[in-house]
Amino acid sequence: MARTAGTQHFAHPYHTKERVTMTKVTLENFYSNLITQHEEQEMRQKKLEKVMEEGGLKDEEKRLRRSAHARKETEFLRTKRTRLGLEDFESLKVIGRGAFGELQLVQKKDTGHVYAMKILRKADMLEKEQVGHIRAERDVLVEADSLWVVKMLYSFQDKLNLYLIMEFLPGGDMMTLLIKKDILTEEKTQFYIAETVLAIDSIHHKGHMKLSDFGLCTVLKKAHRTEFYRNLNHSLPSDFTFQNMNSKRKAETWKRNRRQLAFSTVGTPDYIAPEVFMQTGYNKLCDWWSLGVIMYEMLISYPPFCSETPQETYKKVMNWKETLTFPPEVPISEKEIKSNSFFEGVDWGRIKERPAAVSIEIKSIDDTSNFDEFPESDILKPTVATSNHPKTDYKNKDWVFISYTYKRFEGLTARGAIPSYMKAAK
Repeated sequence: MARTAGTQHFAHPYHTKERVTMTKVTLENFYSNLITQHEEQEMRQKKLEKVMEEGGLKDEEKRLRRSAHARKETEFLRTKRTRLGLEDFESLKVIGRGAFGELQLVQKKDTGHVYAMKILRKADMLEKEQVGHIRAERDVLVEADSLWVVKMLYSFQDKLNLYLIMEFLPGGDMMTLLIKKDILTEEKTQFYIAETVLAIDSIHHKGHMKLSDFGLCTVLKKAHRTEFYRNLNHSLPSDFTFQNMNSKRKAETWKRNRRQLAFSTVGTPDYIAPEVFMQTGYNKLCDWWSLGVIMYEMLISYPPFCSETPQETYKKVMNWKETLTFPPEVPISEKEIKSNSFFEGVDWGRIKERPAAVSIEIKSIDDTSNFDEFPESDILKPTVATSNHPKTDYKNKDWVFISYTYKRFEGLTARGAIPSYMKAAK
């Protein structure tokens, strides 16, 4: 039978559902951003009033301060509407590379400020089911207002990549420090673990050591979900416990695999608490487990469940009662952790004023001597499409990255600011 002119064509249910979801996400993000913008503006105004009140400023001085602040707010709204892109930054050097992208040292062309730019490939985020996690990372960095969390100034995107522009910390990361030093003294370990306690505490309560890389930390990688290990037996083989590697072999194995595992899509389960693997529900207490593993590694040179393969490490973690001597399970809080005898003598309120436990020389604002060397020829080319990912994939799925763009007030109103670490060096 011939089709009549009046025949209706119905869209495929899947595409209809996707369009509905896209519309919902767009509207939610739009109104959420408006509310957040208003709340942040009010918060900055209250902060200004508090500072002026505490400073005992006269009425005329207050008026001038308010007027200057109003101009900054106006400039901020104007610059927020200005499109920010890759062309606004000059790439200076690659300082990190991972499974989903890389980290570059960049300089903003109009201000001369130096930042760390994380580049994430959209196609990989979709393929590895990391969209939710990189959104979580972006949102945490936007909302975080803590001395202990690395500050993100901007985020933006193009057809192929996502970009996070963060403050550059020339001292490098803890993993690089441990690779260089092998082990830390108890005094140095106390210092860095104490700072990390405060960093974790600030995240728990508000959603020198700074936390970063929230979205792609190993606990969130696909290979660290239960599916990756589902076919493994939770029980240990009869000879597993008694044929552990000796300390020297563990240290050698860990040194050999540490960086490769950290930057792979597989990662390492060494730092992950058992309840995270079980997927039966877990809370913020699992972070203290991870902190204990890091502390162990600082003092011993390898984590407590170190094994030849991630699968063996997983089995050790899941059977920690047989593979680790650990205190009885008792509820533990931030206060109890801080009162532990290991932290005796730590002035928690003034730890930021202490000299760093490991003295690191910073020669310039773009000093990268505390990072690994990467061949310049391997720099990611964000504008070149990858043949493995058809263009249609980007077009059809790009809506999942709606409202990824962000600009921080401090980043757009600061002009020629000198980093604190450079001031301290003078």
